[in-house]
Amino acid sequence: MRVVWSSLADEQVDEAVAFIAADRPVAASQWLERLLDQVRSLVAFPDSGRVVPELERDEVRELLVDPYRVVYRRGTNLVEIVTVWHARRELPLDALD
Repeated sequence: MRVVWSSLADEQVDEAVAFIAADRPVAASQWLERLLDQVRSLVAFPDSGRVVPELERDEVRELLVDPYRVVYRRGTNLVEIVTVWHARRELPLDALD
């Protein structure tokens, strides 16, 4: 299994790290490391994330890396990280199709 990041998700991670680092640089680094560790685990365990409740589609799943949702699309040989979204915001479902 291979993991790829959409350009949007990549930008969103950068924005999240910058936002957290504005007040707590060490926490931002720790959050990024947790996020990357969980995403790396998808190589071996692509179904480890939960199905996104708003969609209820088995191939669209998410990891919860507080306070963000890492939404990914699972294929046969590929996991695509689609978006990294703050959990308190409404998830834009049209971006997941």
